[in-house]
Amino acid sequence: MIKKYNENLFTGISMWRKRIALALILFSPCSLALGAEEVPINNECVILLHGLARTSRSMVSMEESLLSSGYRVINLDYPSRKFKIEKLADAAVSAALSECQEYSPRKVHFVTHSLGGILVRQYLSKRQIANLGRVVMLSPPNGGSEVVDKMKAVPGFFWLNGPAGQQLGTSAASIPRRLGRVGFELGVIAGNRSVNLILSLMITGEDDGKVSIENAKVEGMVDFLVLPHSHPFIMRATEVIRQTKYFLQHGAFQR
Repeated sequence: MIKKYNENLFTGISMWRKRIALALILFSPCSLALGAEEVPINNECVILLHGLARTSRSMVSMEESLLSSGYRVINLDYPSRKFKIEKLADAAVSAALSECQEYSPRKVHFVTHSLGGILVRQYLSKRQIANLGRVVMLSPPNGGSEVVDKMKAVPGFFWLNGPAGQQLGTSAASIPRRLGRVGFELGVIAGNRSVNLILSLMITGEDDGKVSIENAKVEGMVDFLVLPHSHPFIMRATEVIRQTKYFLQHGAFQR
């Protein structure tokens, strides 16, 4: 199901209230402190793609913040547990783009969590988006996950994660490894905190409980940032959201 959201922050408010609300946003201490990234964007659309076995609800904090900054937002629900990555990418990204293009946006950006990033890579490996802007991936298994290597044959894993979950290992045959270098403007944010120490024992090096820092990287990305958050919650963290918006505007994370 595609969810359409009203991009007009001030719908239903009288003209004088609109002016007061706009002044509060533009001149609040928060906006002044964060600087240019809080200025409303001129007709740019952001597609949000949640992770495996999650829903669009997991991306609501990101959605609300992007809307408040003036972006048009498509927060997409897609059946991540029902199909393989190839089919999910074709159907989900195509549907989201169709919704987005109704606004004739100047740019189309993507913000993804986990599997959502692999769907964007899969889609762009076969097709082009003429007005593609920037992409931010949060905790993406760009090099796969050792958790899949060790757990995919365990009873219940397929039921919980579906066919796409089986494709996210670290072998050369896995979808993330086969996709290779990215050819678009990409920033990656990885986490280095875990709320699942058992899964972390299966992963080499620092990790977020599902994906190692090293396997979040991909050749061709333009910036990479590690923040102290775990895989299930990284997309809701205030600093992650702020850095995401900064990258969408500037093509780099703020140091």
